[in-house]
Amino acid sequence: MKAVHFGAGNIGRGFVGLILHRAGYEVVFADVAAPLIDALDAAESYVVHEVGEGARDHVVTGFRAINSATNESALIAEIASADIVTTAVGPGILKFVAPVIARALEQRETDAPLAVMACENAINATDILRGHVAEAVSDRAVLERAVFANTAVDRIVPAQPEGAGLDVTVETYFEWAIESPPFAGAAPVIPDAHWVEDLAPYIERKLFTVNTGHATIAYAGHLAGVELVYDALALPEVDSAVRAVLAETKALLVAKHGLDADEQQAYIERILTRFANTALPDRVDRVGRQPLRKLSRDERFISPAAELAESGTEPSALLSAVGTALRFVSPDDEQSLELQVWLGSMEAEQLVTRVTGIEPSHPLFGGLVREVKLAQSRTA
Repeated sequence: MKAVHFGAGNIGRGFVGLILHRAGYEVVFADVAAPLIDALDAAESYVVHEVGEGARDHVVTGFRAINSATNESALIAEIASADIVTTAVGPGILKFVAPVIARALEQRETDAPLAVMACENAINATDILRGHVAEAVSDRAVLERAVFANTAVDRIVPAQPEGAGLDVTVETYFEWAIESPPFAGAAPVIPDAHWVEDLAPYIERKLFTVNTGHATIAYAGHLAGVELVYDALALPEVDSAVRAVLAETKALLVAKHGLDADEQQAYIERILTRFANTALPDRVDRVGRQPLRKLSRDERFISPAAELAESGTEPSALLSAVGTALRFVSPDDEQSLELQVWLGSMEAEQLVTRVTGIEPSHPLFGGLVREVKLAQSRTA
């Protein structure tokens, strides 16, 4: 069995690649980072180090690596004969991955459909990828040669210490939930995956708890002047802010998906314990990067805030978190710098629609405008 995975970074090696390896697949990593691909190509193994309760080390072997920027034809051939294709590249990169998958499907000769699963922090990322593939194929009938299934992924993989090489340090906890209906009873063999009939509750529970909470801590910690996520969470004002945010998203998730309120609270407490793990030193500037994406319409802040506003609830904690995100500045993050330029040059109403996709007629619009004006007054 063979799986092609786009994205050979820490998440690709320490999460998705590891699970596929444990399932018995030969993993072919595809990436545009030449030094990383060269290192993988020269290595016979790497180690995934877990930290936390029940931690163990996993030695990953039986992998190969292809530079997708310089050896596209070889990559297409690998995908054409693969059983699975996965991604961990970021939602914005899926449009660049899609044409390669499209060419591979056009060349595919086996009767078995290719399982395609985007493992991204986005709602229904595989649907997004499928849309890009559909635009790239010469004949839409080619899409029948693949099964596209959405997933929800969860594992903290922080920035790695200098000198770690290909080895990756991760937390022990992980979840890879995959919707089963697209496979019609013929899902690929992945023992560590969690197959579910309805993925929506898992996607939104994870995005609106883990990702919303993580980003809230990062932005609040940045304003407090701390560097590490667990140090930020140790501040009473940050702990209070993230708990208020997660209380709002909890209310939404319980009402929308019928989740048990006590179980969701236990999930929140487990998440906060994971964020406080001092064995996983993650930087607030890494977690907070790309604020324009994180403040977009279908992402971790605006999506739940919009739904709460539509139901008549004022999402005050989420709006405050948006306000801290607006003030995030990292010299190494282009989006944060661009956002600061927009704050200094746009009217608040224009910026709200430009960044969040929320129109003036939406009940959330006024609250967002207030936060933008407040951020503008503090950065003037």
